[in-house]
Amino acid sequence: MALEVGTQAPDFQAESTQGTIVLSEILKKYKAVVLYFYPKAFTSGCTRELNRFVELYDEFKNRNVEIIGVSADSVSTQKKFAEKYGAKFPLIGDKEKKVINLYGVLNERGTSAERVTFIISNDMKIVNVFSKLKKAEEHADKALEAIKQLS
Repeated sequence: MALEVGTQAPDFQAESTQGTIVLSEILKKYKAVVLYFYPKAFTSGCTRELNRFVELYDEFKNRNVEIIGVSADSVSTQKKFAEKYGAKFPLIGDKEKKVINLYGVLNERGTSAERVTFIISNDMKIVNVFSKLKKAEEHADKALEAIKQLS
């Protein structure tokens, strides 16, 4: 079961398309982080979702917010995904599903992540959670709306 609004976000260290990242270290530099989980790179829904985050990335950065994507793909697959679609933010390759399990978003089959987006404030609190939206790309729009309300 996914973590809820108001709870402490679990810290983690993970390998990403931009090297090793530590959530608490990133949050020292930003007002918030949008941490979004998705099932599988290069699938239609996940590609639409990534593309929407890429389109809105400057708006997030202008509000001092970083985006981090996570799936159970390998880091090398994530690098290809990021390069193909121009993602300037880190994508975590969580083959061992450590981060996916920390946030309680492992799918029923235990094979990949559910599509869930968390907004985490710089004091490591979860301030928003989005799941079960009709369209994958809505995650980026809902996250940006929520960030605007934090401003």
